[in-house]
Amino acid sequence: MSHYIPPKVWSDEESNQGKFSGINRPTAGSRFDQKLPQGDKPLQVYSLGTPNGIKVTIMLEELRELGIKEADYDLFKISIMEGDQFGSDFVAINPNSKIPALLDKSQEPSIRVFESGSILLYLADKFEHFIPKDWAQRTEVLNWLFWQMGAAPFVGGGFGHFFNYAPEKLEYPINRFTMETKRQLDLLDKELANKSYIAGEDYTIADIAVWAWYGRLAQDALYEGAYEFLALDTYQHLLDWTQRIAQRPAVKRALKADYKTIT
Repeated sequence: MSHYIPPKVWSDEESNQGKFSGINRPTAGSRFDQKLPQGDKPLQVYSLGTPNGIKVTIMLEELRELGIKEADYDLFKISIMEGDQFGSDFVAINPNSKIPALLDKSQEPSIRVFESGSILLYLADKFEHFIPKDWAQRTEVLNWLFWQMGAAPFVGGGFGHFFNYAPEKLEYPINRFTMETKRQLDLLDKELANKSYIAGEDYTIADIAVWAWYGRLAQDALYEGAYEFLALDTYQHLLDWTQRIAQRPAVKRALKADYKTIT
């Protein structure tokens, strides 16, 4: 077993970031001038088909399924492995340089919205769909929306990174994040044993947010080998919920969304 001894002062010059070495830096802000394209639809979405990215396309397709023309959108691809998220125009929309990001041109001046959970809540409130008006029910939806925002980094940046992306397989971090990921899967499975959707009997933005990560994991669509490794076939209630949402026409369209290039 190799032993890493941290230096007294960390430096990114000596940091092995694997496939992300050309992207990750310890500083924020734009790195180059950029002119992002804009279409003629009310909503401009700059994103990618990652779990966080598909949350927004699912939500918008669900709104379009209801015939809401004001939810029409232009979808542009931000190639995160090529560093598009560090361009000046994108950083002006999301100073955190993460996808997805949304620009609502139907407002004057335009409103920027970043962080996937914030975008879901913004759209739900704006169009009054997929979030209850009843205060108690709304709060339960937000409970699960914020749970997902706080929990998923353990699945993506933790389990997914060390199981799938890290330059070498390390037992300790894989064990640590597998333990937490399975605890979360067990939580969801127990919650879904007695209700149709994560916040109750109605499909909401909480389901969209949670499904984008845990549903896709249950479909074996995130990390090669993870379905078997995590014994996902033992979480039957989670699998049933995953399939129920996967059959929605809007979800099917969102997963096949056509991203326009930005150059």
